[in-house]
Amino acid sequence: MTSSHSEDIRNRLLVARLPTMPQILIKLIDLCQSDDAGMPELAQLIANDAGMSSRVLRVANSAAYHRGGRQVGLAQALSVLGADLVKSLLISESVFQTFNGFPHTGGSDLRAFWKHSLTAAVLARDLAKATQYPQVEEAYLTGLLHDVGRLALLAAAPDDYSPIFQIMDCERLCDTEQASLHISHAEAGAWLIERWEMDSFLADAVLYHHEVPARVLTAHPLIRIIHLAHLLSDHRPGVPLPEDMGAICQLSDAEVLEIYQNCEAQVMLAADHLGIDLSGLPELLAPVAVPTAAVPVNPVQQRLTEEIRNRALTAELGQVFARQKGDSQLLESVRQNARILFELDDTAIFLVTNHGRALVGASVGEQRQRLADFPVSLAGGGLAEAVLKKNLAFLERGRSTLNLAEEQLLRAFNAPCLLCLPLVSGTRCLGVLMAGVASWRVTELRRQDKFLLAFGAQAATAMEAATKDRSEQDKRIAALQAEHIKNSRKIVHEASNPLSIIKNYLGVLDDKLSRQEPVNSELSILNEEIDRVGSIIKEFARVTPSAPDTAIDINKVVADIVRLFRDSRFLPPSVQILAVVPDEPSEIIGTTGVVKQIFVNLIKNSVEALPQGGRIEVINNGTTQRGGAAYFSLLIKDNGPGLPEQVLNKLFQPVQSSKAGDNRGLGLSIVHGLVQKLQGSISCKSSALGTSFEILLPARHAKALIQ
Repeated sequence: MTSSHSEDIRNRLLVARLPTMPQILIKLIDLCQSDDAGMPELAQLIANDAGMSSRVLRVANSAAYHRGGRQVGLAQALSVLGADLVKSLLISESVFQTFNGFPHTGGSDLRAFWKHSLTAAVLARDLAKATQYPQVEEAYLTGLLHDVGRLALLAAAPDDYSPIFQIMDCERLCDTEQASLHISHAEAGAWLIERWEMDSFLADAVLYHHEVPARVLTAHPLIRIIHLAHLLSDHRPGVPLPEDMGAICQLSDAEVLEIYQNCEAQVMLAADHLGIDLSGLPELLAPVAVPTAAVPVNPVQQRLTEEIRNRALTAELGQVFARQKGDSQLLESVRQNARILFELDDTAIFLVTNHGRALVGASVGEQRQRLADFPVSLAGGGLAEAVLKKNLAFLERGRSTLNLAEEQLLRAFNAPCLLCLPLVSGTRCLGVLMAGVASWRVTELRRQDKFLLAFGAQAATAMEAATKDRSEQDKRIAALQAEHIKNSRKIVHEASNPLSIIKNYLGVLDDKLSRQEPVNSELSILNEEIDRVGSIIKEFARVTPSAPDTAIDINKVVADIVRLFRDSRFLPPSVQILAVVPDEPSEIIGTTGVVKQIFVNLIKNSVEALPQGGRIEVINNGTTQRGGAAYFSLLIKDNGPGLPEQVLNKLFQPVQSSKAGDNRGLGLSIVHGLVQKLQGSISCKSSALGTSFEILLPARHAKALIQ
């Protein structure tokens, strides 16, 4: 490539009368990327552009979307088409207005170019949805623009590029362009998009859409989506797709094949919306047999066109229903769309009750308030058959087969016939959409039975999803409530121990003060226990981080706890408590508050097990080895009557005990958790001679203690 040739074509691009991008498209893309963009914002944007308003109204009032003599206005047109279709329509119309603004294109047949661009756009949009790329409209726009460089080169060098323009957009095209003009259409397209001051990722996706797949495997998602969309749009009809073609977007062969097979119908529908005649062009997929003799009106083709339209509308409806918030809004959306699509102006929705034996009015509109909560038995009749067999039904006035409830409904709707559309999701019928219709419309509506049932299925699927979401939310709330109650009970239980000690020590303090004896020791204990109450509350409420672990002498903690029980009025006179600890320190790593909680809970349980008096021993048996590690073996023993077998089986689980109070039965569960927090273990032995708990806590100098 010579510098002079390269500069020449770029200068010619600069002086060519290339069109600018319509402002409405730029505003639309900004709107689509906004989190709070909705139908009102779209309506305001379209209303300010006469051309766009005209296009939307023309499509909404076309035979594909509208029946009847009344022409719909802009607001109703947006409701008919839905937000996603409106966005695609606006993007397509803006781009094709831009395409038509390129000079030197009047003598060229652009239909193949338009179909290729539409195909890439539809594929890019579906690939974006399949890969959960958030900017679906951006992908659609980039697909439309991925070959815009070809129009730019045709405008800048019509004599040189006209023969090349007829070449299919395949892997040889870029080489041909480089040899002739020293620039590829991918480079020209990226340059033009940058001049339009559009997003740089969009320009990059256009620039690299002919790149070797291996080079874009780790590129931005939009680049990979457009690259795959381009490969699929170039794929030869009737030839199987290569294996692992979707690997660039992490899609399976089945997912890519489904997107590819669904593309043709969407492209033809989009072209029809834009008024582009693609007849006579090769199909994207393998050709199907067509009649050799052309006829002015082909009923099969007409039916096929309606089927394509219905499928596109059904897919759009599913997204419309899924966006509704709350049951009432969803049901109202179902009724509104039934009015728009099928001209069912007078509707009500009845839902199947939980036991499945009746229907109850749920969404009835202002004119039918008397039907709200109106029950209809499913014991028999045409309505019951519609629900049970999940088929469309028409109840006509004057038929002897009508039951009393069905006659009431006909009178309530004041109509000669009642349409009953079951709302079916999978194998379940969730309810029925009822509508009063004129007798002459029955044949027309029966002809649309598949579309009506598909409409009902989309509504039911959205209803079931909403119910599932609500159920999941209820479960999460219930779990949070249960956790809150559990923690509240633990706080009350654990705080009551130091509070009881404080209460008893206040009595001791009162006695000593009356005798004018020193109370320094008691005040120190009171301060410690008050601090412990605060620590317990903060620990369970997660108000502050837990105190850092430090070295603790177990013997000192045991001595303090035993003295605490012995000196306070908490311990009955008939109960003796004794500490047996070695002379040398026994250090573990932990927090004093946690260790105190463990001992206080266990000693308190022992006291309560000795209503007639007895003996409690807190013993440090020194080190023992378990699994190659050194632990201190600590025992809390009493000579009470022992624990029942049913209690021993669920000893460390939070159960409701026979003790008075709402938070009983939690102590041993809390102890078990605290021991595990110290990396230790706890076990229990109990008989008629007494109960002993053994606690194993890791020794601080484990390696030094192992002999």
